[in-house]
Amino acid sequence: MSALYLAEGGEVTLSSSNLTYIIVAAVIALVALGFAAALVKAVLATGKGTERMQEIAGAVQEGATAYLFRQFKTLGIFVVIAVVLLFLLPVSDTGGNDTTVKIGRSLFFVIGALFSAFIGGAGMAMATRANLRVAAAAREATGGRETAMKIAFRTGGVVGFLTVGLGLLGASIVVLVYKSHAPTVLEGFGFGAALLAMFMRVGGGIFTKAADVGADLVGKVEKGIPEDDPRNAATIADNVGDNVGDCAGMAADLFESYAVTLVAALILGKAAFGEEGLVFPLIVPTIGVLTAIIGVFITRLRKSDRSGLAAINRAFYLSALISAVLVAIATFAYLPNTFDALHDSPLAASTTRNPQVVAIVAVVIGIVLAAVIQAITGYFTETGRRPVQDIGKTSLTGPATVVLAGVSVGFESAVYSAVVIAAGVYGAFLLGGGSITLSLFAVALAGTGLLTTVGVIVAMDTFGPISDNAQGIAEMSGDIDENGARTLTELDAVGNTTKAITKGIAIATAVLAATALFGSYTDTIRTALESANVGTGIDQILNVANPSNLVGLLLGAAVVFLFSGLAINAVSRSAGAVVFEVRRQFREYPGIMDGTQRPEYGKVVDICTRDAQRELMTPGLLAVLAPVAVGFGLGVGPLAAYLAGVVGTGTLMALFLANSGGAWDNAKKLVEDGHFGGKGSDAHAATVIGDTVGDPFKDTAGPAINPLMKVMNLVSLLIAPAIVTWSVGDNKNTPLRITIAVVAALIIVGAVVFSKRKPIAMSEAGEPGVPTDKQARVTA
Repeated sequence: MSALYLAEGGEVTLSSSNLTYIIVAAVIALVALGFAAALVKAVLATGKGTERMQEIAGAVQEGATAYLFRQFKTLGIFVVIAVVLLFLLPVSDTGGNDTTVKIGRSLFFVIGALFSAFIGGAGMAMATRANLRVAAAAREATGGRETAMKIAFRTGGVVGFLTVGLGLLGASIVVLVYKSHAPTVLEGFGFGAALLAMFMRVGGGIFTKAADVGADLVGKVEKGIPEDDPRNAATIADNVGDNVGDCAGMAADLFESYAVTLVAALILGKAAFGEEGLVFPLIVPTIGVLTAIIGVFITRLRKSDRSGLAAINRAFYLSALISAVLVAIATFAYLPNTFDALHDSPLAASTTRNPQVVAIVAVVIGIVLAAVIQAITGYFTETGRRPVQDIGKTSLTGPATVVLAGVSVGFESAVYSAVVIAAGVYGAFLLGGGSITLSLFAVALAGTGLLTTVGVIVAMDTFGPISDNAQGIAEMSGDIDENGARTLTELDAVGNTTKAITKGIAIATAVLAATALFGSYTDTIRTALESANVGTGIDQILNVANPSNLVGLLLGAAVVFLFSGLAINAVSRSAGAVVFEVRRQFREYPGIMDGTQRPEYGKVVDICTRDAQRELMTPGLLAVLAPVAVGFGLGVGPLAAYLAGVVGTGTLMALFLANSGGAWDNAKKLVEDGHFGGKGSDAHAATVIGDTVGDPFKDTAGPAINPLMKVMNLVSLLIAPAIVTWSVGDNKNTPLRITIAVVAALIIVGAVVFSKRKPIAMSEAGEPGVPTDKQARVTA
């Protein structure tokens, strides 16, 4: 008897055994949240260091919390507007009560946004408490290196467990409540997570890099003082930025990767496997929760390890192997070996593939992809590898060659990573054996396989800013010896590499999710065309030789460039304001340099906060409205080509920006460790300049492209039925469609023009100096 059947009233339901599997997944998700709570208690029980350390950490915590609350108030407007629009848009799922599905989609949009905001906020809150404890642990005469590493990584584990726990819990609840309509409702869940993540990534990235660049240019280059010297008015803002950008922003980013990949897997799973397709994509991340727990607790730094990266790599690869084995066992236990034995699989009569083989190989491809991306990124960004050492050597000939070498490393590394990602996508695609639906489901399963390691990946990412902040707190307080300082410098360099690695893996998930969502998009178009009784085939609409589709492709590629340019320019403007403010304080308060006067740290925090909130609007509007303008203006075919342009260009751009920035940062660390002249040398100044160029690359524009791709895919998926409805058939409404496109385009143009008209932090005469009152952003 079919397990997926129509009960009274036409409601689609699931068999009792599969309901049990979903409930178990929800329970395991709650277990992950329980482990997060346990780790919070363990981390907070560790020592907090000296009173001066606690004072500095308190200022960082206060600034980060104030920024995040201000950002959430700003984003609340977008959430309200999006909820209304989601309810008004038609749904592609026509098999049930459309109003109920619309309400569910809007409701879970809010839940996805709240989960994303909570994970970002919780990650930041834990990081601002753990940084102090890591600095304190590094002061221990015996075992300080190992203890500091343990605290930093387990704090990251808190965020990792929250990510996998809330992501799996949300998806499980949707499937339990909405059953076969779950994929449509999950579109809202994924969109809410992705939208919040993008805004938090852009806003946090602008804040952190404006403070970082401003602090480095005045402190290191002009005044010749250390990076986290308390005499620099931008140091507190710099440390605040590490948390709002790298902790809050990246945690939300990886959560939305998790959520959106699940959305794609469930949409395509239903189309390929039937009922089992709604359950198996939940079984895989359930195993990921278990391996996350194992991975976090086996990450221990041994005295024989050359650096913390050895311990992290060992735990990551071991947890990846465990994931592969457990997924294989679960697949053989749950899935049959023929499509005929699946319950109501739409592909039962059209393929002879073995569902077990397809599922296992697809998931393993994702797991292997994560491991290979980690290895490639590590090679191009680790201090002990040739690329970073070569950049360090070029510092002997000045900043120009440092910049050129870093750009070269970024370009080259992007090619290798992109080829590996493409191979993973194509390998999964081949598993379909000619069935597009099965091939795309395999790609989605590869994404879920990659994310079985996401708990460890998030821990790796959060480890970076915690270590960076710990070093800052120790240096600003002065309460640490040479051995402790060496430990924190080592952990900071490891953190730079882990951040680069997690960015690479996040980009890989974005490509896998975008490919799978693209399949969902085309399926949505096909369904809408059939509902409108249009004879035009989907292949004709997506014909690449069609000039309008080529226009869409070019526009998609162009938007990635414009988005990146806006984000980097925003950092440049805000950093200029920070530079002038720090210079002003050094000039007007001469006692700062000899320690008799205290800098006004709050002024720089205010500048970065205000600029971040103002500057994030234009990139955000571009991401949401550009697909609307293209889709309603040119049609669903050009919109599909537009998405292809976004994914292709976005992948290479994001990898280039992330890896070049990471390499520049660690080249600076290499020189600061005493190579090529050490701190205070001309070589050091050259690498600082390279690092400041790379800062907005790796922490603002690069990471933001990841959620950008998924936001655009989800917006396109959501608007596709409306575009088809108003383009063909009895409901054709060309004036309304064109009006929507023109309004969206005008809003984008207006936002970009407004952004370009913002003043650069220069005097009216065009020479460096304190901005005039008319331009005053610095003195606010």
